[in-house]
Amino acid sequence: MSPGKSLPRPTGSFPTFSPATADGFHGVWYGYTDGTYYAGGLGTFPQQIHPMAYHAANAGKRGRTFFVYGGARAGVPGNLLTTISYYDHATRKVARPRILNDRQTNDGHDNPSVMLDGAGHIYVFSNAHGTLRESYIYRSTRPYEIDEFQTVLSLGKTANFSYAQPWYIDGRGFLLLHSFYGLRDPIRRLYLNTSKDGIVWDHAWELNAAGSRPGFALIPGGSYQVSRANGPTVGTMFDYNVDAVGRTNLYYVQSPDFGRTWQTAGGTAVDLPITTVQNAALVHDYEAEHRYVYLKEIGFDATGQPVLLYLTSPTEANDPTTPRTWHTARFNAATRQWVIRDAFTSGNNYDHGTFSIERDGCWRVIAPTAAGPQPGRTGGDMELWTSQDQGASWQRRARLTHGGPYHHTYARQPVHAHDDFYAFWADGDVTKESESSLYFTDKQGTGVWRLPPAMAGDFAAPELAFTPIRETEQPLSR
Repeated sequence: MSPGKSLPRPTGSFPTFSPATADGFHGVWYGYTDGTYYAGGLGTFPQQIHPMAYHAANAGKRGRTFFVYGGARAGVPGNLLTTISYYDHATRKVARPRILNDRQTNDGHDNPSVMLDGAGHIYVFSNAHGTLRESYIYRSTRPYEIDEFQTVLSLGKTANFSYAQPWYIDGRGFLLLHSFYGLRDPIRRLYLNTSKDGIVWDHAWELNAAGSRPGFALIPGGSYQVSRANGPTVGTMFDYNVDAVGRTNLYYVQSPDFGRTWQTAGGTAVDLPITTVQNAALVHDYEAEHRYVYLKEIGFDATGQPVLLYLTSPTEANDPTTPRTWHTARFNAATRQWVIRDAFTSGNNYDHGTFSIERDGCWRVIAPTAAGPQPGRTGGDMELWTSQDQGASWQRRARLTHGGPYHHTYARQPVHAHDDFYAFWADGDVTKESESSLYFTDKQGTGVWRLPPAMAGDFAAPELAFTPIRETEQPLSR
């Protein structure tokens, strides 16, 4: 696949602005109060917007973890603000949040994603849900600082992006995996674009223009995806939607060369766009088993082989009596086969957690797998799980949150995560609009800290909100 010629560099200077400051950390409330699909404090929703945090070891004295989320103003939880802040690992304080724009909606699908370039400039991708609103890319004027940004890309409703997943590849630039909902055919389809600097993009955004952005997966019904970078390799897993509604099947492909070519985990070349249900990227045919698939995260082991974390369910309904099964799919390079194993269960299709594979081989998941105060609804209480045997058995290490009135949901992990800020998420009432706080925990789950809802100065220390309950259960073998 040819990357196409670079588009002309825009003339003139980009608009520069100092973002408004927030009075503290408040997340957006979004969802369905009738119990269908998802609801609650969804400031870190959904999984197909990724990444939402990035640890920069060279920022400040001991590094900073930058994170974005769907923010809100105090007392107005239903108005989504594109918001950015950072945790300073030297001072153990968070910076006063900055508001890059007001999306004029409560739709959590408009939440932002974030990526840093090689020089430390921060790029915030302001997503649009379908063709309802514009999309933007903001770039910090100074490396590792959030006090001033430039609007380096503004896309109208007919040529925007949804669910941006930007990955910066050293020496190459940005590979942006994303979705676009067509105007005549309003189905979520997967596309990509590339850029050396995040400003000039190699393909036109208009689909009917010469050199337009390449289609990635154009399977009937549309697809969702979750991706991750491992050095120069970018891997993505995706599904497809039966009758444009029910998501099923599990696919995986990866690119070692900045999106020029794509291949399966076993090295079989895959031509883009992918247009058929049965294709070389298929990991498992869940449609044949009448099961829905909900993607979570990708990890890579020490040899660079992908491991996929996802959930399957026999139903789309929020039925608290039907457990949802989490799985891992690990590619075995020796046998050239995927090894699929059950992990644990939770109560909702939209329960979402982090997944990491560490240097010592430990697999770690932080997810809302405990029922919480409103069983069967989105999220619950966060738990920490580990596996020392490639997913053959899992040990529940701690219940991180407990006894609170709200559900916690959509735990997200920073790129290059620091041990002190290993996952962050939001909470909220899942039955009615409510205030939403944001939290984070460390790698070992020694505590859960709440980001301050009110700040008197430019920096404030998070407060310890939960002391985790450690577990001594035997491993759960599968």
